[in-house]
Amino acid sequence: MPAGGAARAWWDDGSVPFVVSPQEVVHRMLRIAEVGPNDMLIDLGSGDGRVVIGAAQRGAQALGVDIDPELVAQARDNAQRAGVAARARFEHRDLFETDLSQASVITMYLLPQVNLKLMPRLLALAPGTRVVSHDWDMGPWLPDETLSLRAPDKPVGGRDGLSHIHLWIVPAQVAGDWRGRIEGLGGEWRIRIRQSYQMLEVDAFEGGRELVVRATRLRGREITLVVSGLVGGRPMNLLLAGHVEGARIEGRARTFDGQTEDERKWIATRVQ
Repeated sequence: MPAGGAARAWWDDGSVPFVVSPQEVVHRMLRIAEVGPNDMLIDLGSGDGRVVIGAAQRGAQALGVDIDPELVAQARDNAQRAGVAARARFEHRDLFETDLSQASVITMYLLPQVNLKLMPRLLALAPGTRVVSHDWDMGPWLPDETLSLRAPDKPVGGRDGLSHIHLWIVPAQVAGDWRGRIEGLGGEWRIRIRQSYQMLEVDAFEGGRELVVRATRLRGREITLVVSGLVGGRPMNLLLAGHVEGARIEGRARTFDGQTEDERKWIATRVQ
């Protein structure tokens, strides 16, 4: 089933007809995902191979899978002519039978019902994995970013004359109760997090006093909280920015008390 480099309509037999994505769309897909030499990209439904070849030209290792053996052969020839065959591989395979666990970037151009069927597998990938879809979203899992551009040479797809490129960052699982401290400031912190995909609802307490959580962000393993209230007996605003690794968050807390700014170490551990 081609996706990143080609769209296919979902027929009763499970096949999807080939439609080429414009080269500008391919370029923007790779750019929004910040594909580079340290990445392993898998294109689900690789068509003529243009997404995989573009990733390889950026220095990435890339794999394209497609259910059409003729397109796989064509993609291999295209990679050879582009001089990237060592980094651009293509396999004749159903995308639902493809191991995605080694990918740092997934690209696709599928229809909504196929995206939804894939979504549980994508959410199970390592936090921080980037997922890019041309045109179609994933229903309740809202994109982290969406880019819209005119693509007059696109033969089909899109509902408004535009191409829409959606980016998701697979979120870490942070729901639960956390306890921690900010080095040299106040008492024990308690944070309770409710999570829906990358969207968070957070309650925060320091030394038994409830704080106001003004903003939250979860992007892969990176979590940011903007908090204000009495901390260590002083009115203060804080920007907590941390890296999630399993049941531990470690990062920095920037504090603003109206007169001075400071930065301290912040550590929290999940207790439930």
